[in-house]
Amino acid sequence: MIPATMKRTTLSAVLLLAAAGPAYAHVGDGTVSSFTAGFTHPLSGLDHMTVMIAVGLWAALKGDKAIWAWPLAFVGIMLAGGALGILHVPMAFVEPAILASVVVLGLLVALAVDLPVSAGVAVIGLFALFHGYAHGTEVPENAGGLGYMAGFAAATALLHAVGITAGFNLGWRFRGLARVAGATCATIGAGLAFGVL
Repeated sequence: MIPATMKRTTLSAVLLLAAAGPAYAHVGDGTVSSFTAGFTHPLSGLDHMTVMIAVGLWAALKGDKAIWAWPLAFVGIMLAGGALGILHVPMAFVEPAILASVVVLGLLVALAVDLPVSAGVAVIGLFALFHGYAHGTEVPENAGGLGYMAGFAAATALLHAVGITAGFNLGWRFRGLARVAGATCATIGAGLAFGVL
């Protein structure tokens, strides 16, 4: 019998994914300037939602220090990338790196890759930099980006928490379901990369 908490968490994650529209969280798309816009932005793109949840799932599968270190690394480095984007510091391969993050992080969950915490921070941080940069470039010149970035950070942390909660609720008994979720993430990334989704 599947516990009620796990059912609610899984249903919430599925509803979030189902409600997501196309990925608009990329360089040059849209206008953002407030905490609310920043908070809702990660929820509007399938790529971002899946990556954030995958980070949480992977952290839960790893356990121990990864539970807080990996999500914290993503949010912190994402904010640094956002600052680079706001300052218009040139950065190459932003879109390909974002799409690669969906596939790679999904595969890390699907294969339950057991990296040292520091190596996981490096992998997650690299992708977080590109995600943050993409959103930082979208803040209008005449608007302060701090409110938007605070909203984006809060939503990102919330999505990480959804992944961690799902991973904990699935536990060792249902570890295979967490890995299936990772495979789904990787498939979504491939679909986005090839224009199928």
